[in-house]
Amino acid sequence: MPELPEVEALALDLKGRLDGHAIARIHLAAFSALKTFDPPVQALEGTLVDDVTRHGKFLDIEASGLHLVFHLARAGWIRWKDELPTTPPRPNSKSGLAVRVVLDDQSGLDVTEAGTKKSLAAYVVRSPQDVPGIASLGPDPLDDAFTRDILANILEDAGRSQIKGVLRHQGTIAGIGNAYSDEILHAAKMSPFKPANSLTADELDQLFAAIKDELGDAVERSRGLAASELKGEKKTHMAVHGRAGDKCPVCGDVVREVSFADSALQYCPTCQTGGKPLADRRLSRLLK
Repeated sequence: MPELPEVEALALDLKGRLDGHAIARIHLAAFSALKTFDPPVQALEGTLVDDVTRHGKFLDIEASGLHLVFHLARAGWIRWKDELPTTPPRPNSKSGLAVRVVLDDQSGLDVTEAGTKKSLAAYVVRSPQDVPGIASLGPDPLDDAFTRDILANILEDAGRSQIKGVLRHQGTIAGIGNAYSDEILHAAKMSPFKPANSLTADELDQLFAAIKDELGDAVERSRGLAASELKGEKKTHMAVHGRAGDKCPVCGDVVREVSFADSALQYCPTCQTGGKPLADRRLSRLLK
């Protein structure tokens, strides 16, 4: 799933490619992806691209006062094409194509989604705040306004909720998903199941620094990369996420995993849980 650093890099890459161009045509290949009807998607045709920005994990293409907003969900991606076909794409659930944006020089981008579970969303709005998911976003962790005190208040308000879930909740903190929450908690040497309001002052310092450092470093590494390079860059620099069974790069212990119905988290027992493996609830049910 693209998270804050990847969406930030996508926005930067697309801004350079779209700057000064007009949107010639918009093709909907997956009608279910479009979540709005006013303005109509055709209202974007003939508009000049002004900017490309990010709101949490939402990508925002601004053109002549309108906004084409994408949420790439778990399996969505942006694929740049120097030359797109002149014939409109046919709706085809097997192709993975959801939306095609054709520019005035026949270059443009395909917005695709892999797999059968279709969660990618596209919006055409007059203001980003017209997108419910953007309107309800929490503070951006890379904004200067996101301070240690802001984080402390968030954790106190979350009560006994597990810290992993608090970091991932977009209405609490914008842009952090499953992968970077694993990385942040590993860097902070903190159990993913630790209650949010139980942190000491030193632990709060460690978590705040880990949020800023892990996300900031990932953004810097991704800056200037093309969309085609971002997935590989992200995977290469993960310390624990997606690396169950590998050795922790910090202490050498084996990275463990806890599985849930539709996701999993990875962690290092030595670095994060005092050497004690966490119970894998899915495995425990199978053994009963």
